[in-house]
Amino acid sequence: MPLSAAAAPSSPRFLKIALVLGLLTAIGPFAIDMYLPALPSIGQALGADIGAVQMSLTAFFISMGAGQLVYGPVSDMVGRKAPLYFGLVLFAAASIGCALAASIETLIALRFVQGIGAAAMMAVPRAIVRDLHTGTDAARLMALLMLVFSVSPILAPLAGSGVIALTGWRGVFWAVTLAALAALLMAAVFLDETRPHEDRVESSLGSAISGYALLLRDRHFLGLVFIGGFVMAGFFTYLANSSFVMIGHWGLTPTQFSLAFSLNAAGFIGASQFTGVLGDRFGLVRVVRIGAFGAALMMVATLAHFMTGGDRIEVLIVLFLVSSAFAGLVVPTTAVLALEEHGTIAGTASALMGTLQMLTGAVAMSVVGLFTDGRPLPMVIGMASGMFIALGLTIVTLGRRRTLETAAG
Repeated sequence: MPLSAAAAPSSPRFLKIALVLGLLTAIGPFAIDMYLPALPSIGQALGADIGAVQMSLTAFFISMGAGQLVYGPVSDMVGRKAPLYFGLVLFAAASIGCALAASIETLIALRFVQGIGAAAMMAVPRAIVRDLHTGTDAARLMALLMLVFSVSPILAPLAGSGVIALTGWRGVFWAVTLAALAALLMAAVFLDETRPHEDRVESSLGSAISGYALLLRDRHFLGLVFIGGFVMAGFFTYLANSSFVMIGHWGLTPTQFSLAFSLNAAGFIGASQFTGVLGDRFGLVRVVRIGAFGAALMMVATLAHFMTGGDRIEVLIVLFLVSSAFAGLVVPTTAVLALEEHGTIAGTASALMGTLQMLTGAVAMSVVGLFTDGRPLPMVIGMASGMFIALGLTIVTLGRRRTLETAAG
């Protein structure tokens, strides 16, 4: 049965909506996380160095971020489903091209196109959440969406290492092609339109431009976006470098790396499910403050270990696990707060948020990539910097913000 109308947080329909939106949102990250164990072997197969292989990851992030600027306003103008269909088809077609790529340059170009398709699955589901719910109900739905979404970094690297062992790195792209086609079928069968025709009447290219201008002048919106963005930048730095560090420096196998990588996602998942409960009790703003402080504190300890000559993988895994748990309180909650006051242009606001956050992550990966040497310290410095900046923005953005404390109700 199609899912459209808002449902009570405890109802089966609420859970089904979260499952559908979470699976759609996970397609893009799945294409990232399943790809990670293959990075060293791709470099060997295509004769590319670490920087060139990382560029195939950065290109995906850039296009997945920038593409949301188009999908968001278009989803406000024509509805949510059509842009989803287009993005899924483009993603599948580019994935087939990646599987057949004969050079690193071709792979980078096709990953860029693949990211444009994936952008639809990032911008539109968040807008659907805002179509259906606000406040702590939206936080609960966003947290459930993040639960499904976050299964990707747990299962995808393991699935990727298995596929690579059986078929080589090209099999990863055939696998994500099948996932995209399955998601297309799921969206057609189970997801109904949440943007009624009457709400689209005032949406146009002009209104989209006006919407972006309004959002770019909203310092509170931008503050919330970049809090989440710099937390994600820390994760993106880890994404781009962890396989080279753990496999190349510490000698883990691709399967061992996948297991280690999965632990951090488990911390993020577990903590994110408490955002609704904690938001009811303490307010969403306080949840963000606690999460940002805890995540930064754990990275202080991690950075101190490696800057003083430490080189223990278990220190990185354990401390980043706790940091990820605190970050799990920040990312979904800041997304809800950022969209709270912009329901009439939810697609546009979601798109700008996604673009700015993805581009922040891509810039962070590129900067850290300039200093990457296969050892853990440059990666840890990049991870910690993201969390520190997020904490500073939290203090500035939410330190004296009174009106949004009511968003907990």
